Amino acid sequence: MKKLYVLLVLSLISVHLFAQTKNTTKQDIIQKLNGEEMKGKVVRITDSDITFIYNGETAEYIIKKSDIAKIVYSSGRIEVISQQNLPAQERQKDDVSMSATPVDHHNKIAILPFTYLMDNQPGAEVIGLKAQEDTYGFLSQHSAGYTILDPRTTNATLAKAGITKDKMMNFTMKEICDILGVEYVVDGVVTQNKGYQTSSSSENSNTKVKRDGDKDVKGVSSYGSTSSNAVQRYDVAVSLHIYMDNNASIYNQTHKAFLSNTDGSYSSPLEYLLKRCPLYRK
Repeated sequence: MKKLYVLLVLSLISVHLFAQTKNTTKQDIIQKLNGEEMKGKVVRITDSDITFIYNGETAEYIIKKSDIAKIVYSSGRIEVISQQNLPAQERQKDDVSMSATPVDHHNKIAILPFTYLMDNQPGAEVIGLKAQEDTYGFLSQHSAGYTILDPRTTNATLAKAGITKDKMMNFTMKEICDILGVEYVVDGVVTQNKGYQTSSSSENSNTKVKRDGDKDVKGVSSYGSTSSNAVQRYDVAVSLHIYMDNNASIYNQTHKAFLSNTDGSYSSPLEYLLKRCPLYRK
């Protein structure tokens, strides 16, 4: 009887340990930005959210990716969804008071119109606006977890607040972030300088001989043309500066195009910098 009792107890312990091991090893863990952990099974992932089931339950929960820091899968693989930069985590300790709460600003980005310089002199504003649009288009494709204000909304909000390009220096980046309601502001400069010129020339000539049958030459006529072409080449560089809503600068880099070009294109150095900035997501 005692042996039967002992075997029964051991069986129950084994079942309990097996169930406990099963629950603790075969589960996915979602770690949210607010520190909360969710343990269970990730069943579906889309571009904007994740479908999740808790251990021992059947109800499906949908969580926004913007609220998730990372997922630790049962296999051990870790997938980072949204990253918190150290300055963002420490922002609450900053002495600067904010007119909007961190929740209002969190993970929101605004891109300012770029400054355009031609031979170190202010150039056409339309190129600065085009660089702003290009930056928005590129980051929008690589900004998981972030909300990016479209340039039209950004520019209209700044104009209503009296922040024009010539008055921009009178405002701190914290003030601009508060007005736009964002956590990050991207500011940039496109610089074009005239480089060397390439030139080419060509010459064409033609001579006609007019004969009278097999007799002597009756007349000779000739004409020629000469053409030349000069092409101006440009050295292009882009500077990118990213600020937070506590005036902290988290990225400040300049990159020059490896080769000069004839159209002044800035896309290559701009993409180079954006791919290396802390807001970029693959």
